[in-house]
Amino acid sequence: MTVIQMSERELTRLRVLIDLSDKRLTIDAAGTLLGVERRQVYRLRRAFATDGPTALVSRKRGRASNHRHGATFRQTILALVREHYPDFGPTLAPEKLATRHGLRLGVETLRQWMIADGLWIDRRHRLPSPHQPRRRRDCLGELVQIDGSEHAWFEDRGPTCTLLAFVDDATSRLMALRFVTSESAFDYFRTTRAYLETHGKPVAFYSDKHNIFRVNNGEGGDRVTQFGRALTALNIDIICANSPQAKGRVERAFGTLQDRLVKELRLAGISSIEAANAWLPGFIAAHNARFGREPANAKDLHRKLRAADNLDGHCHINPVWRPEDS
Repeated sequence: MTVIQMSERELTRLRVLIDLSDKRLTIDAAGTLLGVERRQVYRLRRAFATDGPTALVSRKRGRASNHRHGATFRQTILALVREHYPDFGPTLAPEKLATRHGLRLGVETLRQWMIADGLWIDRRHRLPSPHQPRRRRDCLGELVQIDGSEHAWFEDRGPTCTLLAFVDDATSRLMALRFVTSESAFDYFRTTRAYLETHGKPVAFYSDKHNIFRVNNGEGGDRVTQFGRALTALNIDIICANSPQAKGRVERAFGTLQDRLVKELRLAGISSIEAANAWLPGFIAAHNARFGREPANAKDLHRKLRAADNLDGHCHINPVWRPEDS
């Protein structure tokens, strides 16, 4: 005897039609339960009476979809991926195929094609992280994670440099990015000033224990760094994390940026810090539209700069300043 495999929708139809045939349901009630018009209920009842449950099984089952891509389309897509996007994942590659080549297909379709062709390794079975995620803050501007990442951002087209990133904890939005030669107090001051002028003053910055943010010589006592004094004067807290996992929002942002940003810079043909910084605003807007999220509380806790907030005094640093001078 042939076993009929039925979907949940088909099983629901079967139960309704059994009750309809046994006169436990009216035509109108059956139509409401099935979400179809009366004439469709009559048609289903006739088919069920003639052929039984098999009449409810879709005739399309086992047949190729009308929307299936052809072999030539698949070969073209995979050839473009091999030539232009060999290290792109199946999420980013479809975006570039659509915007740069006018070829559109679903992420999951490309993922399966790339896996079958050896261009992608399925990573869904990775071991879960042993670190429990810290609960997000509720409001934009309540806590902003800051950090720098030294990386070959321009690959072999330019020198290794550092990207400074300011990431909002509540929304994962990139609030500021800046390429610099190295992670220095001078560049943090310059980037912080641009942040304050654009967004206002957050409640707190969350950083690592770099000596730009705290005294690490074992004799700190109540001494603070020049960066810390500037934030105190502006009524902005500075919190230093005890581990990289504690500031996971900015760490994960760098993981994404070291993949996507590197590739976007390559496609744009950018190989210098100056050109990259001029290009970054458009990338930030597109990134936030894709990966940003709404805060739990819509209130923006950034505070407007006041006349008394002298950025020339607070966010200025002597280029020859040394950590031991703090």
